[in-house]
Amino acid sequence: MNVRAVPLFAFALAVLASSCKKDEKGGVPLTGVNININVNLPEYNDLAVPGGWVYLTGGSQGLIVYRKSTDEFVAVDRHCPYRPEDVCKVVVDESEVIARDTACCHSAFLLLDGSVTEGPAALGLKRYNTTFNGTTLHIFN
Repeated sequence: MNVRAVPLFAFALAVLASSCKKDEKGGVPLTGVNININVNLPEYNDLAVPGGWVYLTGGSQGLIVYRKSTDEFVAVDRHCPYRPEDVCKVVVDESEVIARDTACCHSAFLLLDGSVTEGPAALGLKRYNTTFNGTTLHIFN
């Protein structure tokens, strides 16, 4: 193989490799989030202990905020990422550690990190950044 053919060969190999990737359906529309809540207020009593969670307005279809530990929170969008055009919204089930939608996207997600636990969804729930100073939880992207 001559020197000029090497870049062309490398380019062709890269194109072939990228065309073999699995086509994943999904993705939640980008929505600006910048929320501050005082977790000591009565409306957030469910966040007082690890394992507690609340629904909040914001994101694409609302948020689920889950208290993972004393100083760590997880905030995920309720918009199911499988076929996002269907605008399916997950709810926390009776286990209180799984968010699922059984009527529309037929998928379930772990509140600890938004990862898929069952269903056709290939992508986890959209996760937002959080910071906590002991009183105020900041949720943002």
